[in-house]
Amino acid sequence: MTVRDFFIEQATACTALGSPFTGRLLTILAQNLAPDTAVGARILNWAGDASNRTDSVPLRLTGALHALVLQGKAPDLVAAYPPHTVDDTTLWQAVHSALQTHEAQLQQWLNSPPQTNEVRRAAALMPAMLSLQAMFNLPLVVSELGASAGLNLNWDHFGLTLGDHSFGNPDSPVQLTPDWTGPLPPQIPPQVIDKAGCDINPLDPAADALRLRAYIWPDQTDRLHRTEAAIAIALQQNAPLARAGAEDWLQTRLALPFNGAVHVVYHTVAWQYFPPAVQQSCAATLEHAGAQATPSAPLVHLGMEADGKGQGAGLSAQIWPGGEKYDLGRADFHGRWVNWRGFG
Repeated sequence: MTVRDFFIEQATACTALGSPFTGRLLTILAQNLAPDTAVGARILNWAGDASNRTDSVPLRLTGALHALVLQGKAPDLVAAYPPHTVDDTTLWQAVHSALQTHEAQLQQWLNSPPQTNEVRRAAALMPAMLSLQAMFNLPLVVSELGASAGLNLNWDHFGLTLGDHSFGNPDSPVQLTPDWTGPLPPQIPPQVIDKAGCDINPLDPAADALRLRAYIWPDQTDRLHRTEAAIAIALQQNAPLARAGAEDWLQTRLALPFNGAVHVVYHTVAWQYFPPAVQQSCAATLEHAGAQATPSAPLVHLGMEADGKGQGAGLSAQIWPGGEKYDLGRADFHGRWVNWRGFG
């Protein structure tokens, strides 16, 4: 596949995930990008895997352009972005002008892969966490791998509504209302006694707020407002977030004594981006720690990751002692729906 093919592939994915504008923008970029600008030349001759499975070059560029819009630096581009509606020619002309005028900033953004915190993924995390808390009748310790800015470390401060049932904090500025199928989780207040996360390039919710906002698709204002509310919660909670690789950090974290609590190691659409050697090392570390787990200090590996087995991401858990594995169901990558099977 060519770089242009990757733009078309990502356009299809964005449209399916509810962002027709980003799908249209990526299609226009696929059709019109040329080496007549330095940014265009770099992208078309990308020195790596430009696909959304590795370097995610299409989303790097759309995020960079959205940052210009959010900063108000490119008036023509602002006028062509939602909530405005323009034709394809006008949109491309505005993009092309930005590629020329703001080359330095765009080049800098292209140096790093996209980083987001999709807050609605907590709609799948919270039911799993509450179920584990009830299963063992113990409080929780939570450790997130690939946590980005750590927004979802604060799932216990969000609200979740499933039909007529409410979970979490009903007064939270972050309220999640996914389309839900399956049994309901326990209706108990979350009890988290310790939380921490790691990322190879952690984002600061304050200093990096623009980056977090820019990678939200411009026509999805509900996601933008939800993320801004989650940023405010993160600034209040200030959960520890380490700059570290998953394998080294996990070893250190699992060596800490958390007796009398369920230790849940989790990740959402992050494991799949770890190099195979890191995945293997983390799995071995979990297995080793799991062998030391007891009923009063259980260990859980919880994941929400693409698995190629159906729509959205697979929800899975492995619990020690015992190492039993559970297929918890599936969830939309952006948390719009959850098909829950649970631990039954």
